[in-house]
Amino acid sequence: MINITLKQLRYFEALARYGHFGKAAEACAISQPALSMQIKEMEDALGSPLIERGPRQVRLTHFGEVAVERARDILRATEELGDLARASKDRLVGRLRIGVIPTIAPYLLPNVISTLSIQHPELDIHVRETVTPKLIQELHEGKLDTAIVALPVSESALAETPLFQETFVLVRSAGEADAPMPNADALRQMRLLLLEEGHCFRDQALSFCNMPSGPPREVLDASSLSTLVQMVSAGIGVTLIPEMAVPVETRSASVSISRFQSPEPSRTVGMVWRKSSPLAGQLNEIAAIVKGSAQTSSGQAGS
Repeated sequence: MINITLKQLRYFEALARYGHFGKAAEACAISQPALSMQIKEMEDALGSPLIERGPRQVRLTHFGEVAVERARDILRATEELGDLARASKDRLVGRLRIGVIPTIAPYLLPNVISTLSIQHPELDIHVRETVTPKLIQELHEGKLDTAIVALPVSESALAETPLFQETFVLVRSAGEADAPMPNADALRQMRLLLLEEGHCFRDQALSFCNMPSGPPREVLDASSLSTLVQMVSAGIGVTLIPEMAVPVETRSASVSISRFQSPEPSRTVGMVWRKSSPLAGQLNEIAAIVKGSAQTSSGQAGS
């Protein structure tokens, strides 16, 4: 019988992910020699090399490429065993790993975390903020329990639960507050500021303006909604932001906010999780809390 530990599988998966002993050791919170020794012991137990050791990085052998997928399956199954134990309890307890996209996280999370902490004090909440493709990948890998994203994601292995509909507003410099509201055709002629590639909100804005994903030269990119609004305040161009972001992003910027005529551009925000997750029942309960928090945030923004 081959004797391999879960700890070795975790170290091997980290090494495959980072391609570097130092970075993998740092991620696993152990020393580099200790990680190297564990990988060597795993190779000895399997009787075959998993990696090719180079001066700057490591590469997986053919066997290593196959083995790391099996390792990830085992680690994911182990996580789900823990989830099954949590699901057997009559209350929400233990670790909850939530992913959130950057155009939602700063505006929704404060109310969500506060409400969850009050209603379910035994939850240990971990938040991961990144773009949708990375969140979906980490859901599949079992590194997240759920994610709050713009729907649909159209992944057959994931369950989707809509939470709320959110409109987009136009941000212009304060001096343009009384200017006529441009339609999508007029926006295409303006200097439109958008998030950099990888953000789904960028694609949604481009879709409303009927622009190709490869934008014209008049479209400029930024890494956050805050940067976009500040650039508009400086008179560089115009931008679209989700309505949820208005109170936070415009309080220190000299800009004007305008609503589009119907039909307004919008997005559906929802929660997704693996259909195989034993926590599905609890995640439905959390989805209801997130939905209520969003309504509270919307009411505060409008007051």
